[in-house]
Amino acid sequence: MGIFVSFMVLSALIIFHEWGHFLAARFFKVKVEEFGLGMPIFVTKPLIKKQWGDTQYSFYPVLLGGFVKMKGQDDFDLSKKSTDEDSYMSKKPWQKIIILLAGPFANLLLAFLLYIAIAYLGADKLAPVIGGIGENSPAQQSGIMIGDKILSVNGQHVVTWDEMGKIIKNSEGSLSLNIDRNGTLKALSLIPHIAESKNMFGETIQKRLIGIAPKGEFVTLEFNGVGEVLSYAWHETVWATTLIVQSVKKLIQGIIPADQMGGIISIMDVTSQAQSIGIATLLTLMALISVNLGVLNLLPIPALDGGHIMFNLYEIIFKRVPSEKAFYYMTVGGWVFLLSLMAFTTYNDIIRLIGGSS
Repeated sequence: MGIFVSFMVLSALIIFHEWGHFLAARFFKVKVEEFGLGMPIFVTKPLIKKQWGDTQYSFYPVLLGGFVKMKGQDDFDLSKKSTDEDSYMSKKPWQKIIILLAGPFANLLLAFLLYIAIAYLGADKLAPVIGGIGENSPAQQSGIMIGDKILSVNGQHVVTWDEMGKIIKNSEGSLSLNIDRNGTLKALSLIPHIAESKNMFGETIQKRLIGIAPKGEFVTLEFNGVGEVLSYAWHETVWATTLIVQSVKKLIQGIIPADQMGGIISIMDVTSQAQSIGIATLLTLMALISVNLGVLNLLPIPALDGGHIMFNLYEIIFKRVPSEKAFYYMTVGGWVFLLSLMAFTTYNDIIRLIGGSS
């Protein structure tokens, strides 16, 4: 069941991405010859195909992505390029850029819609309930006890652990806390200390800390009206996008080790675990993967949307198209890099599975 759910999630994300390209292409009256799920790699003929209008809808058993084949666009056989009015190559560079951006945009839109659904299903966040207190920490010295629930920090009402953490991080001087201890309201004050801490990327940072750890309880957020739901969905989409962008940056800088990268096996494994927890958890993971797919496709690698955008920007800036030879070899190089990366991340996944089972 878990594998089936993982397959459906990945298929939905890929289809939504390609659907963005498809709609933008049709908007500019570009003929879409084939809409494919899976890639014609190793297996060149589709397992399933259906002609609908001018477009053939195909399924290839090698599920490494998807594609929209537009008339006049062929990265490997340049003789197939067409400049007919309904071809991709006949369009202006800015129109082609919009078609290329439409796929990643569709993934961000999907994430936004998923966060809206999560808000209505019940968005769970870590509650500001104390589960651990550091020895000789400001929290211990102030009299905070395990089980206390923090209601406000410096007069600002908090509902989640993250809200509390942000206020403490951005504060100055002493803190005044209102806490709920077994139904009794108590007011405490303390002065955070500056100490070394690790962020989510494993970097050592200086941070204002009071020496507490969460208990692991969760709170379901409540929203008053559509406006708050949309605000929540927007905030979560921006947060997820920022997280993915920062992760890519840290990976390029070498801060995140390459052996931490995961591939299709990791995605299917995590998706399978998420669906066993609940629908809201599965949708949250699905939204994060969708943002990841959108952001990564914008990287300036010739085989990706970002690489094609780069070629069109070159044409806009220099008023000429890249040479066919340069375009061909850069595209081949891009595919070699991507396939090598897929092989490497799959190797990492297998090593982790072997390590986890030994």
